[in-house]
Formats: sequence, C-alpha cells, structure tokens
Amino acid sequence: MPASSPDPIAPMLDRRFDAILQDWIKRQTMAATARSDRIDEKELAGECREFLGAFRRGLASGESADIAKTGWSEITDFLSRISRSRAQKGFSPSETATFVFSLKEPLFGALRAEIANDPERLAVEVWRVTALLDKLGLYTTEVFLRSREEIILRQQKELLELSTPVVKLWEGILALPLVGTLDSARTQVVMESLLQRIVDTGSVIAIIDITGVPTVDTLVAQHLLKTVAATRLMGADCIISGIRPQIAQTIVHLGVDLSAVTTKASLADAFAAALERTGGSLTFGGAPHAGTSPA
Repeated sequence: MPASSPDPIAPMLDRRFDAILQDWIKRQTMAATARSDRIDEKELAGECREFLGAFRRGLASGESADIAKTGWSEITDFLSRISRSRAQKGFSPSETATFVFSLKEPLFGALRAEIANDPERLAVEVWRVTALLDKLGLYTTEVFLRSREEIILRQQKELLELSTPVVKLWEGILALPLVGTLDSARTQVVMESLLQRIVDTGSVIAIIDITGVPTVDTLVAQHLLKTVAATRLMGADCIISGIRPQIAQTIVHLGVDLSAVTTKASLADAFAAALERTGGSLTFGGAPHAGTSPA
C-alpha cells in the first residue's frame, strides 16, 4: 500500500466510531483490572474518545506500518501524557498498556461486522490491527517505565535532601548530622545543602557529625574530605564529630590523612570548640562559660 494512501480501516472507524467507543469504555469499566479508585468513568471516557480520534487520524495518514512517523505523532504524544499521568497515579505497567490492548476486541467485532463475508481479508485486517495496537501498547509501557524511573529518582533526591538537614546551632555555627551510608550521590546533595546554608546564614563553622554513619572506608573518607574542601572554599571551616573508637582505628588503618581537619568525639565537643573559635559563650546558672560544652 502506498504511504500516501489512507488505511482501509479508517472509513470503518468513521462509520462505527460511537459503537466502538462505547463498547471499549464498557469493557474497561467492567474488567477485573478496572481502577475506578484512581480514574473515574468520565475521565476514562474522555481519554478513550481522544485516543480513538487520534487513532482514526493516524490510520488516515497512510503511515499505519510505522508509529514513529509524523502521522502518528498525535497519538504517541497522547500516550506519553497518559502513561506519565498513570505512573504518577500508581498504575502498574500492565494496567497502563491494557488501556490500548483492550481496544482490540471492539475493533475485531467491528471488522467482523463489516467484512465477515471475506474471511481472507478479515484475517489480514485483524492481523494488521493486532500488530499496530501491540506497537502502541508497548510504546505506553516504555514511556511508563521511563516516567516511573524519573519519579523514583526524584523521590530519592527528595529523601536525600530530607535526610541531610543543615541545622543552625548558633550564630555563625551550622551542624550537619549524617545518618546512613555516604555515597557519591549523597555527597553531592550534602555539599549543595551545606554550601547553600553557609551562604544563607553567613556561618563560619560547619560541624559534620558522623555519629550515624555505620562505617567509614576510603571512599567515605574521600567524600568527607571533598565536603570539607568545598566548605573552606566558601570561607568556612569544618569540624568532624562523632569519631568513635572503631572509626578512628579504621581511618588510621586505611592511612587516610585527616590531620588538616579538626575532629571531635561528640557533637557536644565539636560545638564547644566552635563556640571557642567564634568567641561565643553559653550561660549556665547566670555565669557565662565561653566555649563550654552544653552537654
């Protein structure tokens, strides 16, 4: 068939558009996989009507063999939208693809009604419709999976940001308590959060507390040193606290040089050292105690 010739199924869709649409909507709402809790019947009916209209125009373009061609851009754009939308609503990949695959039976029924007296042609047209809807269904799955990966990555970034709060302890003193493993991705988030808070608050001391970091290996130590170096470039100094005996032994064993970095056993000790450097003081019982640990 020449690329410029409309698909012969297109006129059949014109004649039986409403009947196919209603049959398709009914099958979806009555299916065991229907998700009325996440999409209501009115919204579903609107999506079905929009898809079927775009499907008809795609067939009329004469490019029914290749959905990557411009004649199908309207329907692939539409499928991209609903795939992303359903990924956000919590649908599964199979539930999303079923939206397309469930159109097969209504179309097959319409084809039988049109050309039942020509079994050979009916078989050819059913096969072509099957192949086309399979391509469109697989396309929705690909877009859905990409969208879900984007959602997961965004959620992971948000969790990383929530798990690395930068707290203002005192005027000019920030604290960054770390809990869990410190990998490259998290180090980037840590540095961005810390450097931004240094700019926002004008702080000169940043305490990085690693009490909640289970282990420190060479990679973790390198990430810490990168954070310290970035902080110094912003005009602030770092104190690393939470150096437990086991971690101290590990650092020595690994040969990691932290001699240029002030380290303290606890956050309280680090805070006291930071107060001493900034000239701050705490008052206990009416008497000021410069650089005294609050613990």
